[in-house]
Amino acid sequence: MTTATVDSHVVDRLRGIVGEDGVLTDKASLFNRARVPAPFPVHRWDEYLPDVVVLPRTAQQVSAVVKLANEYRIPVVPRAGGTGLADGAVPLRGGILVDLKRMDQIHEIDLVNNTVTVGPGINLETLNRSLKQHGVMYPDDPASYAVALVGGRIGTSGLSLLGARYGHPRDLVISFEIVLPTGEIIQVGDGGGRKVRKSSTGYHLKQLFMGHQGTLGIVTEATLELVPRAEAEFAAFFLFDDFDKAYRTFAKIGKSGIATLGGVMLFDPEKVDYLRRDDEAYIVQPKWVKSVCAAALYGTRPEVEAASKMLMELGRSLGGRYIGDEIAPWDWAARHDRYANPLHGRDANGQVLPMSWHCEDAAVPYSEVPAVLRKWHEITARYMEKYELFDDWGCFAYSNGAHKPWGDLLLEIDLGLWEEKLDEEGWQAFVSLKREIAQTVLDHGGSITACHGSTRTGDAELVPIEMGASWEVMKLLKRTLDPNNIMNPGKQCLDEAYQGGV
Repeated sequence: MTTATVDSHVVDRLRGIVGEDGVLTDKASLFNRARVPAPFPVHRWDEYLPDVVVLPRTAQQVSAVVKLANEYRIPVVPRAGGTGLADGAVPLRGGILVDLKRMDQIHEIDLVNNTVTVGPGINLETLNRSLKQHGVMYPDDPASYAVALVGGRIGTSGLSLLGARYGHPRDLVISFEIVLPTGEIIQVGDGGGRKVRKSSTGYHLKQLFMGHQGTLGIVTEATLELVPRAEAEFAAFFLFDDFDKAYRTFAKIGKSGIATLGGVMLFDPEKVDYLRRDDEAYIVQPKWVKSVCAAALYGTRPEVEAASKMLMELGRSLGGRYIGDEIAPWDWAARHDRYANPLHGRDANGQVLPMSWHCEDAAVPYSEVPAVLRKWHEITARYMEKYELFDDWGCFAYSNGAHKPWGDLLLEIDLGLWEEKLDEEGWQAFVSLKREIAQTVLDHGGSITACHGSTRTGDAELVPIEMGASWEVMKLLKRTLDPNNIMNPGKQCLDEAYQGGV
């Protein structure tokens, strides 16, 4: 097992690589880079600290840091924005945390080939502000859009809320440069050329390194897809008195063939109840409203105008009531704000409680959604009855497949966790709750996570079960590329690849 051996000599060598101001050892820097937005075992916070933080500016500096870590068998944990809802950027074994925020430059905007090449530390919103003057955009649109960085999006292979129209990061990242766990710098893509979208030469290594959760290297540069800025957009929210009607409307819209469809979404009754009682940004709807189905369109004005008429017909076909022009476009426009909204719950008397938000996501076949939702709420209710730590904030579904809104769904259950009251018993209850939720997904032919990553205790140990026979291949790849197990060790049960020691 890799262990941290960061002494003053190692720190001095790190300063020689990245400069005096690129090495941080103070308590605030270490603690702040151990947290993620998801619920955290704050009673054990000091167990998750790096020994030192480095802030490189170049791929060569990253490479030198990784080679030094190999020399001393020191764990390395990459961190971009640290906004993920799993533990991908959390150090489990101490060591060197590589913070990529200084690598935030736009290196090239190529309007002939419609690409932009950037450092991994650039923020999505900042990038698109720079691109706006050119009439193009990078259409990766997570809920965390305002705070997410390109490097983290590659590391998690996250979901874009516009994925049905433009694709997700795995489709939008054309190629990238990555420092391997042994320090070599390579370029991966769908071909040899940095700006080539499709090739039949060799292995397509890009997808191997998408969503690797920092276990196979550190991204140092990426070339991204540019698309014309949408001339028009249209969002429609439909209210239903019955979940099944909303659920079937989701399928009708998803299977409609509308090319400008950015995405389709669904709120279950528990989510609507939560919004009524806890979300100050929610415009309260009548009590008869039990579920919501919504969709968004992006494209040229003639395309969107024609498609919007079709969308309105589909949304109303099973009794959906359009929420109105006064609300719909602004509710959709505020979609990123809700990433930070759920920061409290309420007790039985309506008293506000300072809670953390946990979002357990999964990829679930459309046919299995009702059964999974029912079981998730039953599991959560059982834990809520036994522990005063949890609250059920309802479920949310979103079209998951890039360019295929009729396929599987990103399904998430939002949970409140009263973090201040955590002790070890409560934390283990949370871990057990997560495991039951994840196991339910596997029982119904789904995947543990659609976009957040299975790196947190509770679901990480189920990765070998989901992967099946291919688990042995995963371990072989990890052991081959990272012979000393220095790159983000302890994640996804990949330590199994080193049974017998490193």
